[in-house]
Amino acid sequence: MTPPIIRSLTDLRDQVTTWKRAGETVGVVPTMGALHQGHLSLVRAAEQDCDRVIVTIFVNPKQFNSPEDYEAYPRTEEDDARKLSSFRVDAVYVPDGPQMYPDGFATNISVAGITDGLCGAHRPGHFDGVATVVTKLFTQTMADSAYFGEKDYQQLQVVTRLAKDLDLPIEVVGCPTIREEDGLAMSSRNLLLSDRARIWAPELNRAMQDMAEGLLKGEDFNTLKAQATARIAAANFTEVEYLELRAADTLELMTQADRPARLLAAAWLAGVRLIDNIAVG
Repeated sequence: MTPPIIRSLTDLRDQVTTWKRAGETVGVVPTMGALHQGHLSLVRAAEQDCDRVIVTIFVNPKQFNSPEDYEAYPRTEEDDARKLSSFRVDAVYVPDGPQMYPDGFATNISVAGITDGLCGAHRPGHFDGVATVVTKLFTQTMADSAYFGEKDYQQLQVVTRLAKDLDLPIEVVGCPTIREEDGLAMSSRNLLLSDRARIWAPELNRAMQDMAEGLLKGEDFNTLKAQATARIAAANFTEVEYLELRAADTLELMTQADRPARLLAAAWLAGVRLIDNIAVG
């Protein structure tokens, strides 16, 4: 059965208050819609942990760096609701812009340090937008747990940090990246790739996997990076924004895999920005 769609904050809080009074736990899966198997894996995790599950769908204008990118982002609410019908989802919260950012809205939440590099360096203000909307969704849904994919690894670290720093009464749960059979990390942006570009896209992950293997063998980071960058460019990617090794916990820059780390990348293919990350060590 298609889960009920709630658009009003008042209606949402009335419903969640009823659940809480009954002693039930609430999990939230924040999304921007265009749901794929990665999102659905988060819903499945929330089902296992919580009595009630809320999926939020809101294309957040504050985390886009260009109006064109915001307008191009896929919006598939009807299809999303259909995909959720086979899960135990108790509500789909779909607020509009004025509901989230009413006239006079003047508050911005910024997480320092962990946002300085990677996507933060290439998308100014992006993580402020993420932190602000996520904080609002946490307080609006009054959830006990929130589920995020490791595919957006820096985002996961930002959200974890803000919840800890602000003493928000919610557990942030990171879930593994879900991939296509050819290794491409699932993303709503994949819908924007042409058929030809979709064939090239998995080369990003393949190059990263080979680079990670080299790092574990103790090979030189800069040499491996140059080789991987050339390989990605040969697959018709037009720009590699970053390809970096970072500490898994703090995102500190590294050049050797001598402790748990993440290899993270962002690259442009046929006008679409793709990101990926894999564990190293």
